[in-house]
Amino acid sequence: MTKQSEIWTIGSILKWTEQYFNDKGVESSRLDAEVLLSRVLGKERIYLYVHFDQPLQQMELGRFREMIKQRVKRIPVAYILGEKEFMGMDFSVSPAVLIPRPDTEILVENVIERLKKLGNVHIADIGTGSGAIAVSILANCLNVSGVAVDISSEALAVAKSNAIRHGVDMRLEFVKSDVYDSLSAGQFDAIISNPPYIPDKDIAGLEPEVKREPYGALAGGKDGLDFYRRLIQEGIKFLKPNGFMAFEVGIYQAEDVADIGRQTGAFNHFEIIKDYGNIDRVVIMKKQE
Repeated sequence: MTKQSEIWTIGSILKWTEQYFNDKGVESSRLDAEVLLSRVLGKERIYLYVHFDQPLQQMELGRFREMIKQRVKRIPVAYILGEKEFMGMDFSVSPAVLIPRPDTEILVENVIERLKKLGNVHIADIGTGSGAIAVSILANCLNVSGVAVDISSEALAVAKSNAIRHGVDMRLEFVKSDVYDSLSAGQFDAIISNPPYIPDKDIAGLEPEVKREPYGALAGGKDGLDFYRRLIQEGIKFLKPNGFMAFEVGIYQAEDVADIGRQTGAFNHFEIIKDYGNIDRVVIMKKQE
């Protein structure tokens, strides 16, 4: 991909990029190549398959070349594009926030199902990051208002931009806080979080792309449960009677997280929900009256 006089078509550039990514150890090499080229061309991926012989312009090649350089540095595709799809909506992302993942949709779907059955409710999304959880919930539940909390000003700026993008900013407050430190007690019908839950010893073994994400959004302490302890133990006074907490959890953590709730004596109902890979992924606990 060095000769300016060489004619590159959609088909030939995809084939070359796939092999180049493979040589550099980039997983999902073909998919990444297609997603990046689709962005350059402003087309859907299906367009590529029916226009294999279309030659690329030098400007298009230049933009694509810069994206390739970033990707082989193991910068995630979502950061290169500046956005990620979640719950059928596009969310702006930056290196200041964790990239939304399909696993978290299990959490959001179950929270939405419960909130739709209630009247007007007020929720907190602790560690909101991009705002994907809170914004998705409010976009699907007109009866819900909330507070999006993060310790990072940069993350809150991204979250606010996503709330505006999806038209829920008038129902969502943004608060810079270390978990509950800046919040008022007893005000939430639900507290939701996808907290850092990776044990510290496992951080070094993460994929290079994951290591590009904010360390503070990944590392959950020695056993990965530090934030759950704070969220549950400190959060009881912020949760209304009959309110619930809902958390995404890591593999093999669900029972431990539920036990933290049981040990408080404040909750009378617990539910563990599996993801599509049959892994315990969500813990929901309901506060007593």
